[in-house]
Amino acid sequence: MKKINKVVLAYSGGLDTSVIAKWLEDTYQCEVVTFTADLGQGEEVEPARAKAEALGIKQIYIDDLREEFVRDFVFPMFRANTIYEGEYLLGTSIARPLISKRLIEIANETGADAIAHGATGKGNDQVRFELGAYALKPGVKVIAPWREWDLNSREKLLAYCDEHGIAVERKKGKSPYSMDANLLHISYEGGILEDPWAEPEEEMWRWSVAPESAPDVPTYLNLSYRKGDIVAIDGEAMTPARVLACLNRIGGENGIGRLDIVENRYVGMKSRGCYETPGGTIMLKAHRAIESITLDREVAHLKDELMPRYAKLIYNGYWWSPEREMLQKMIDESQEPVNGEVRLKLYKGNVTVVGRRSDDSLFDETIATFEDDAGAYNQGDAEGFIKLNALRLRIAANKGRKLD
Repeated sequence: MKKINKVVLAYSGGLDTSVIAKWLEDTYQCEVVTFTADLGQGEEVEPARAKAEALGIKQIYIDDLREEFVRDFVFPMFRANTIYEGEYLLGTSIARPLISKRLIEIANETGADAIAHGATGKGNDQVRFELGAYALKPGVKVIAPWREWDLNSREKLLAYCDEHGIAVERKKGKSPYSMDANLLHISYEGGILEDPWAEPEEEMWRWSVAPESAPDVPTYLNLSYRKGDIVAIDGEAMTPARVLACLNRIGGENGIGRLDIVENRYVGMKSRGCYETPGGTIMLKAHRAIESITLDREVAHLKDELMPRYAKLIYNGYWWSPEREMLQKMIDESQEPVNGEVRLKLYKGNVTVVGRRSDDSLFDETIATFEDDAGAYNQGDAEGFIKLNALRLRIAANKGRKLD
């Protein structure tokens, strides 16, 4: 096996990745570079620097990727109205290709010949990280310690820290859940959630109030769109990251965005998870509303047909695949006329569209009206339309074919 001289580690500063940093040095006799990404997870990332320095790490990267994350990954995904298995808004999935991209960029900058991550051998993230890495740097070596070592419990990890002098916090009352957060969502797995019959504890949720505890008066929002992306809220221009942060706050205050699902992982097992995606829930509803008046019918229907395939590509880790990029070009082209405003009412966990308008609207009041249309639509034309579309049905019926 080719010797590893330097490896770039996706580093959070937590127990697992702190152990991994030391384990990589000892096992591969290599230099470790750490990379910590700020994706809007709501926690300070700078403490990771001190922890990495305490481990003797010389090259430490801490990057604020919030704007890039929303602009280049979240917004393009929402242009497709993407949702996995009818419910999941892909908050974890969409963050992984950006982390892979930055890992490879740092590997190139530092001359590293390997990257490493802390994803386990049971989850989807190992697939997402590695598919992205191989797509961007085919010859890179990927090290996944959870598939190699025998430190398969918290107790063993803590014992390793004691043995090697790794300073880690031993928090009492530590959350029983495995959590992942970024600007799009926060997820919860493990603990009582491993029983799909058990209701999540109310104190588990961090971003949103319970719908029944939300304000008794609705909140109204005006979202402005340009080419399928939100560019302003209530008339105030905002960057992509600010848009999402604002919608998260307002949505959470109104009890919006909680989700409890059992999903099918790419590696084969079913997994129960809970998610809070307040901003994303609002964005999905509003985007479909602006498309409803600006997109041609067949374009909208084609997008809906292709969306599950697009969602599966992201969930399974194929963001950097040619087929995803092909679909993205088509989706982005469809968004040229998706401009205008959507008015929403948020109330106790619900998002209701109460208005939509656009200079590019295809909605024609003179045709759609139930009042006098002044000859804009000849209702008699419908008879021939129906008969032509019924022709094959009538032929089959005349031949005695039954539709039991």
